[in-house]
Amino acid sequence: MTPTIQILYEDNDLLAVNKPAGLIVHADGKTKETSLADWLADNYPETPGVGGSVKLANGGETKRNGILHRIDQDTSGLILVAKNQKAFVFFQKQFLDRTAEKTYQAFVVGEIKPKQGKIDKAIGRKRGDFRLWSAGKDTRGKLREAETDYRTIISSPDFSLLEVQPKTGRTHQIRVHLQAIGHPIICDKKYGDKKSLLGFKRLALHALAIKLKLVSGKEVTLKAPYPEDFQKAIELTAIKG
Repeated sequence: MTPTIQILYEDNDLLAVNKPAGLIVHADGKTKETSLADWLADNYPETPGVGGSVKLANGGETKRNGILHRIDQDTSGLILVAKNQKAFVFFQKQFLDRTAEKTYQAFVVGEIKPKQGKIDKAIGRKRGDFRLWSAGKDTRGKLREAETDYRTIISSPDFSLLEVQPKTGRTHQIRVHLQAIGHPIICDKKYGDKKSLLGFKRLALHALAIKLKLVSGKEVTLKAPYPEDFQKAIELTAIKG
């Protein structure tokens, strides 16, 4: 099935799309489901040669197709794609130098105190399950520094809506950090409570915005609108409040 991809911004160098939850970014070699990379190859035939290759979780490699960063399959929201190699190098440098600012929103279990803060915990492989990551005492192997800022938008005893800005780009960083402080993301089947809350049937994480410079030098903030489940959850919290 061909996925429906909303284009949020496009120029000669950059494409910004709104990835729906459930769509994988790169095929993992285990299934034949359509990926965002497949959609790009079909609709932007210049992208398969952009950015070289990317490593997969199973140890294999696949073409990057210009995709500058990845989000988990069950995460919705903004993804940026470079349309040529020169642009890829230009934008990738901003991610590597941490001058590109990513903003996510997440519904988490419980009420966070303090309402605003920084999570500064190194992340490593989880002892007993190399497929998972941890910021606790159950890590093994090399630890990598990781830093995440957060602020509370909506708060209640049962849940909170957070705005989250990862300052580093570790795998599953936001999920691992929030789990480490005792407030896992709602419906996070790997790092949290598997029960649904606020109607979520998938990871309650949305890649909301990225602030960066275009090739022209202009600074922009690109945003992805809420998907239906996020919007309904926000409306539900307003009713409860």
